[in-house]
Amino acid sequence: MFTINIYLRFALMAVGIIGGIGLWSAYGFWYGFPFLLTGIFLLIGYLMLGTIMSTNMLLSQTRFHEAEQRLKLTLFPRILLVGYKGVYYMTHGALALQKKDFNTGEVWLKQALEAGLPSDNERGAAMLQLAMISASKNNKMAAQNYMADIKKLNITESMLKEQIRDLEKQLKQLGQSMNPSMVGMMGRGGFRPGGKRRMPKMK
Repeated sequence: MFTINIYLRFALMAVGIIGGIGLWSAYGFWYGFPFLLTGIFLLIGYLMLGTIMSTNMLLSQTRFHEAEQRLKLTLFPRILLVGYKGVYYMTHGALALQKKDFNTGEVWLKQALEAGLPSDNERGAAMLQLAMISASKNNKMAAQNYMADIKKLNITESMLKEQIRDLEKQLKQLGQSMNPSMVGMMGRGGFRPGGKRRMPKMK
């Protein structure tokens, strides 16, 4: 998939909008319009989608530091499209879990669920991680509640189904503490909103 470097995108946005206004003022509307339209189009795409897609591509390549820096370039998360906002929070959660910061990861994942996620696979992945965090704290009841909610979803990803089954087996073993190293295993591949749907170009 064709991608535009985020810094190049910022530069094109500035050149398009500023250059378009300059040409409009100097030579008339139709001289500046193509540049202005291009700059505005790139700006709207950035405001609606942020840098989530390219961040998750970096996550899938285990380039965690770069992914964290790229996610920080989503400067206006509150105005992201519905679904993308949830994935933004979920990606923050995945990065926190990679650092073994389970408490911060838990906060981000709950925010992701509240904001809304684009498919049952993303919702299931977030709930599974929350169940793992609860189990690692020996809060078996909370973990079982998350697992019960997961069963209500239509999970289609085979790897996610397998991880759900593995956690169910562990929860059935009474008195066995969860291994905290399991927490965050879902974050290694990143999160891609929308499953197999056609996605916009990455930032």
